[in-house]
Amino acid sequence: MARIAVIGAGMGALAAAARLAVAGHRVVVYERTETYGGALRRFERDGFRFDTGPGLLPLPAVWRDLFVKTGKEPLEACVDLVQVDPAARHVFPDGTEVPLPNASRAGVVAALDETLGAGAGERWGDFLVRARETWDRTRRPLLEEPLWPNWRVLADKEPYPSAPVKRLLRTRRARTLREIGTWELRDERLAALLESHVLAYGVDPRTAPASAAVLPYMEHAFGMWYVRGGLRELARAVYERCLARRVEFVFGAEVTGVVEKDGRAAGVELADGTVAEADHVVADVDPARLRALTDHVLDEDGDVRADPAAVGPGRAVLLLALRGEREPGVAHRTVVHAPDGEKELDFLVATGGEELPCPTVTVLCPDDPTLSPEGHESVVVSAVVPADLPWESEATVRRCTDVLLEAAGRAVPGLRERLLWHELRTPDRTEDETGARFGAVPPPALAAGRGRHLHPANATRLPGLYRVGGWSHPGGGLPHAGMSGALVAGLIVEGPEFRGSQ
Repeated sequence: MARIAVIGAGMGALAAAARLAVAGHRVVVYERTETYGGALRRFERDGFRFDTGPGLLPLPAVWRDLFVKTGKEPLEACVDLVQVDPAARHVFPDGTEVPLPNASRAGVVAALDETLGAGAGERWGDFLVRARETWDRTRRPLLEEPLWPNWRVLADKEPYPSAPVKRLLRTRRARTLREIGTWELRDERLAALLESHVLAYGVDPRTAPASAAVLPYMEHAFGMWYVRGGLRELARAVYERCLARRVEFVFGAEVTGVVEKDGRAAGVELADGTVAEADHVVADVDPARLRALTDHVLDEDGDVRADPAAVGPGRAVLLLALRGEREPGVAHRTVVHAPDGEKELDFLVATGGEELPCPTVTVLCPDDPTLSPEGHESVVVSAVVPADLPWESEATVRRCTDVLLEAAGRAVPGLRERLLWHELRTPDRTEDETGARFGAVPPPALAAGRGRHLHPANATRLPGLYRVGGWSHPGGGLPHAGMSGALVAGLIVEGPEFRGSQ
């Protein structure tokens, strides 16, 4: 039995802890805050309850696998998991609205043809076929195996099988997500639909590799799911599974350093000076913080992946308490697309002091009476915004609130008249709760693009120290966090020869 110290109680850390405990190891989780779940937080006021992090769950099979491997009770016995339909309603700048059925290719094709015109659905359906091929090519090496030592093979070749398109007497093939929208989908609204899947993580579709096509494919193929009571209930269920497997938790314990002995990680040092010895250390923290915990260079020389110290975008979340019951027929999720996509993107990558433009906004209206007092409704509005805006300024908060309210009004009828109160949660609030630098949003790992969209490997150059969670391979998003936990557990239990579950 090995002693394992886990830094942080995010979802990736919890997934690794439960699996390691089942394998017979003694696992202790040190969390600097007073609760678990990472970004899966809950805010409560006046009888209203809100998810302040992710509100929907793609690819629930990852968490089903965790519950199967760590106990007798399946996931569905621990949470009430329901498939939402439609998967999303999209509202475009020209006033066009289209609800997309959940996990139904024929239904999506028909909906797009009816709303956007004949041929639009067929072009999207053809794109999904190519996206599936991308998924098949990248699923195992990118998601189910530890990052290969020769990771550049995932970086240099674009796995998306672009459709050949004749442009200016030349045959061209898309290499970025923007080019897929322009050359293959040939409709501004379809292009906006495509790009919204990477914008949700603050990734620029103009530079995102075409392999990002796997993100809309995952939603289409595996559906979008909701947990009754909010996704905080998923965090609760995983935490309770950890307790059942005798994982120990120490809350209010900030780790200030990784202890090294004989050239390997040998425990953690806490803010009060206490040293907890361990045979392995698992860190669910962002790269900048992990570097601060150890003096070692943890990545290979010549790594071209994104600078861990760079400031990524964050997420602004507006919580709305509404008077009156949820109207029948309102979609669980509405995506309100930005009126000026180029202005939104330019602002995301370089703020330049310009006033916040209207971004692409997601509005969540769960059909869940447990989230609000009887006769009322709770709504969550979110958008990816630059994390380094002056969020301490009342003017910035007021401008962001107005922008999100304006967009939400296109999804919720009579919103301003029904509004009881609202609260804006800024990226710096996310940093306080999760420890993520500037409240940045970790994107999922993507193949190609010279490796700039890959994440650091789970195993580090310091023996005995491992990374887990959204800032490590295979990147951000709830499914990816669960996968990272499985990979770290496999590396510790089976050793460096571990190549993923078969």
